[in-house]
Amino acid sequence: MSILVTGGAGYIGSHTLVRLLEQGESVVVLDSYDNSSPEALRRVMQLTGRQLEAIEGDACDEALLRRVMHEYAVESVIHFAGHKAVGESVQKPLKYYKNNLESTISLMRAMREEGVKRLIFSSSATVYHCEEPSPHTEDQRLGCINPYGWTKFMNEQIIRDCCQADGELSCVLLRYFNPVGAHPSGLIGEDPNGIPNNLMPYICQTAVGLRDHLTIFGDDYKTHDGTGVRDYLHVCDLAEGHVCALGYARAHKGCEAINLGTGTGYSVLDVVHAFEKANGIKINYVIGPRRPGDLDENYADPSKAERLLGWKAQKTLEDMCRDGWNWQKKNPKGYRGE
Repeated sequence: MSILVTGGAGYIGSHTLVRLLEQGESVVVLDSYDNSSPEALRRVMQLTGRQLEAIEGDACDEALLRRVMHEYAVESVIHFAGHKAVGESVQKPLKYYKNNLESTISLMRAMREEGVKRLIFSSSATVYHCEEPSPHTEDQRLGCINPYGWTKFMNEQIIRDCCQADGELSCVLLRYFNPVGAHPSGLIGEDPNGIPNNLMPYICQTAVGLRDHLTIFGDDYKTHDGTGVRDYLHVCDLAEGHVCALGYARAHKGCEAINLGTGTGYSVLDVVHAFEKANGIKINYVIGPRRPGDLDENYADPSKAERLLGWKAQKTLEDMCRDGWNWQKKNPKGYRGE
């Protein structure tokens, strides 16, 4: 029996593969490599000393999904596949709605036809309504401010409705906060195409000389230093959360939404200064205007994850900064430098 991981060559997917293989799981990856690299999978196998099956293909292709599920005796799915750039989703909403919703609908149809009953879904803290205060709990009001967030919101509803219709299904909706860092080996990490959308790769690319400076968007937020506060989570802790969620899904039926975060908010300047301290590197930054839709603060109440999954983030902000830089300095051009 195997676990199907869609989008497994991506940033979070590749780190989750490491933990699954270390746990002795049999894994088959389906990835289009639209925003990832097969090199990540080669390095996952190098790290773990174990093999996985890799298939290049589109998660929207229901016939392909069914064939993979049948051929590899898939018993559970971890669904990472999807477009993920918030800014691009505002510019190209139809691209995001088509891909992100169609892939989940095709996956749920294929699971139904092949009798696969367990799903771990890659959701996001962007589903929480902007007027709801932090720390966010899973029972707060939902509502989104960009198409990317709405695709996560709608996918959660699709999965809930499927669970309502089939009492044998077990689905866990993991709402991530802000994943950062990299595997301590420096072999795998975050490798964004073009200009990074997230803070840590932007800091790392500035440190390595790929960017002249870091732009901090706004310093007039209602926070301790005026810059936005977020819940930064080490990607290896996040990967462990998926392993714990899989164990939960194997023992329970129904649908649960669960936050994965540290429960601690750090400002943009907190992260910049922690990176400088951890790595002995000065970051050149400038203050720019606010971005539309950015909140003062956004962090998790992770108590449900600890209660249901037995999961709690272990790594510190210093770990995140050190491991993120270790990846970047060893791979200044990411996987494309291979």
